[in-house]
Amino acid sequence: MNVYPAVDVLDGSCVQLVQGKRDRATVYGTPLECACRWIGQGARALHIINLNGAFGDAVANAREIRELIAETGVEVQLGGGIRSIEDADEWLSLGVERVILGTLATRTPGAVTELADRHGSSAVMASIDARGGDVVVEGWERSAGDYLAWAERFEQLGAGSLLFTNVDVEGLCQGIAPDPVRRVTERVRIPVVAAGGISSTEDVSTLAAMGVYGIVLGSALYRGTIDFQAALRAAGAGG
Repeated sequence: MNVYPAVDVLDGSCVQLVQGKRDRATVYGTPLECACRWIGQGARALHIINLNGAFGDAVANAREIRELIAETGVEVQLGGGIRSIEDADEWLSLGVERVILGTLATRTPGAVTELADRHGSSAVMASIDARGGDVVVEGWERSAGDYLAWAERFEQLGAGSLLFTNVDVEGLCQGIAPDPVRRVTERVRIPVVAAGGISSTEDVSTLAAMGVYGIVLGSALYRGTIDFQAALRAAGAGG
């Protein structure tokens, strides 16, 4: 199972939020400093989210994210503020391995198919942020329907993978809720990357045993609740 350390960028800094609230941000340094920290501990890929983009400012943090891509040279999956096919095209042309489509995918599902046709399905990751069984979009402010129905639809549209975030436990560092993740992995055949609540090596081992393709480590990693290298071992990842 792959392990993706999160590098969430807000106003040019690497931060972690609690429950997606902008006013509950803790700053941990520059995005490049944080990325290099995890790469130095064995990370082979990064999960980068442009939080300003998620809050409506799609062009914010572009310089910092381009620097990350250029300086690190590792696999990058990127989300936040990708509101058009042109936005996705631009990031993929800069060396992003896959773009994470959330609001765009639910508003304009055909964009998933068009981007998969243009760049290959592996370049398209559809985001399923679920709260209480429903997908939530636009900064987790609007409900868009049943998360399992969307998972099936995104697979049919040509997404190469899914990012499943359990908003109910995200950022709380209190452990995962396994059942919603299990339902997604049982419903689709494409790889599922899980996020939300992962705070111990036991959580990591549970998800690995479930057949999850990858996990995103955020708040627990930055707070020191979970050790990155221990997480790699629990995931069975070679770094």
